[in-house]
Amino acid sequence: MASLLRPSILRPACPSSAASQRMLSTFTSSSVKRTSPFAQQLVRPAFERSTIPQPTRIAAFHATQKMQILPPLPQTIQGTLNDPVPVPEPSPTHGSYHWSFERVISAGLIPLTVAPFAAGSLNPVMDSALCALLVIHSHIGFEACIVDYFPTKRVPLVRKGCTWLLRIATVTLGVALYSFETNDVGITEAITKLWKA
Repeated sequence: MASLLRPSILRPACPSSAASQRMLSTFTSSSVKRTSPFAQQLVRPAFERSTIPQPTRIAAFHATQKMQILPPLPQTIQGTLNDPVPVPEPSPTHGSYHWSFERVISAGLIPLTVAPFAAGSLNPVMDSALCALLVIHSHIGFEACIVDYFPTKRVPLVRKGCTWLLRIATVTLGVALYSFETNDVGITEAITKLWKA
């Protein structure tokens, strides 16, 4: 469907390639040159009439051997090519239970976020539960980012440092929210006051 509406999406992004030069010569053939300037604008490729600089048009996030966006991680090979892939031990706690726990936390945030404002009553227990779920949800999300982007086999020190930094940040956030709940107005009341300000 998108190709019918925007055929320029499927055209090559690099104007210096041989395929795009052939396409350009096809579009600027003698039959097209005899048409009106408006018709030429319609069939001219999008990159030809673009005002974006050429290096950006070639590829915005292109990485070559000479210019890498990010340096590659350390490349290490453990064992030989004929070694089987190690199969991890099955763990329900780390598998399905962990996934179910994440979904329950995410789903529980929806009513806890809406209920205090919809009901019009501010309950300290509900406010505390909202703060606790926000801390746990944030910790799980950042932990997933660390697991995905810093594999233990390739960057063990960075992984361990990021994990401990996340733990310190989570404990600090929990203590700060507890202090805000017990010594101040609480997160729900603070959001209400900011909304009405």
